[in-house]
Amino acid sequence: MTEYNKPLPIITTNTKPFWDGAKRRELMLYKCLNCGAYYNPPTHCVSCDKPKMEWVRISGKGKVYTFVVYQMAYHPQWKDSIPYNVAWIELDEGPLMMSNIVGCRNEDIYIEMPVEVVFDEVTSEVTLPKFKPAQ
Repeated sequence: MTEYNKPLPIITTNTKPFWDGAKRRELMLYKCLNCGAYYNPPTHCVSCDKPKMEWVRISGKGKVYTFVVYQMAYHPQWKDSIPYNVAWIELDEGPLMMSNIVGCRNEDIYIEMPVEVVFDEVTSEVTLPKFKPAQ
C-alpha cells in the first residue's frame, strides 16, 4: 500500500457501520425495515410513521447520475491526481452517493453509465468505495 496523502473521512458513531462495511468490501446503507426506504447519509425514516432502521448490505450497482472532471487542483493534496473525476452515483436501491469512477478514462464516463462498486484500501483503517464501469 502506497502512502495516502489526501484527507480521510471523519468516521463518527453514525457512519461507523458504513466504513466497517467498506473495510469488509461490502457497501452498506441505512434502511427502514418497515417501508423499505434507503438513506445515505444515515437518518431516521421520513417515508413512514413507524421507522425501524438498520444497516444492510446493498448490491453496489448503480449508474452515473452526474459527474465532473477537475482539470486543476483546488486543494494542494490533489495536485498529482489532475485530471480526476468526482461523480454522483444513483444506486440501484435509490439514494445518491458521491465517489470516483475508476477503471476507465475520464473521457469515457457518461451520464447513466452502469457502474459497480470496487474498494480502495487507502490506509489500514480506511477503505473507500469507488465505482468502475459495470461488466
